[in-house]
Amino acid sequence: MKVLRHIYRFLMELYGPQGWWPLLDRDTMTLRYHPGDYTPPSDDGDVFEVITGSILTQNTSWDSAASALRNLAAMDALKPHRILSLDDAELEAAIRCAGFYRQKVSYLREMAGFFISLEGSTPSRKELLKVRGVGPETADSVLLYAYRKPEFVVDAYTRRILTHLGLIAGDESYHRIKELFERSLEPDFRVFQEYHALIVRHGKSYYRGRVHGEGDPLTEKLGGSRD
Repeated sequence: MKVLRHIYRFLMELYGPQGWWPLLDRDTMTLRYHPGDYTPPSDDGDVFEVITGSILTQNTSWDSAASALRNLAAMDALKPHRILSLDDAELEAAIRCAGFYRQKVSYLREMAGFFISLEGSTPSRKELLKVRGVGPETADSVLLYAYRKPEFVVDAYTRRILTHLGLIAGDESYHRIKELFERSLEPDFRVFQEYHALIVRHGKSYYRGRVHGEGDPLTEKLGGSRD
């Protein structure tokens, strides 16, 4: 679908590079975005931080997940061995702000053990999906942002935007929507990273409330183009 390439160009012109995935500055505890720099994460510590963030942000806002990340960092707990050594009560208190905290503690422990078992290697999507707590969106987020693999991430904003624009019916499977993007774009992890981040940025502006797409400039920009 050429229209998906048009959307990407329009959003990039509108917002510019987003610099995802943001990483914590351990001195200031602020999130560092890196627009135009596609080298992060640069070490295993940053990779595990991205993975941890991808679990914490499940079913909650990124702001809430970021607060939980800061709490873990303050406990020196953005390390897999540390996640495994702390007791449940300590971890639950740290990530309570991200919601579903008991469940997420269990998921973080599962992922920590899995990460250690990798011994620095890159997991396959199939391997990730076998880890408890990892579904398609989380697996693709991990591969795209932690390991720089061209796996397109489909989130709720992606579905809402494409439905509003008449590009999908809205009830398609995750895999079907992912396939639409991956067939339409070059398999470049940098493009996939930016596109997903731009969708989130745009979605927060026009697809957050009950009325999806009100005032969305994409509607006028695309006109009748749906191919």
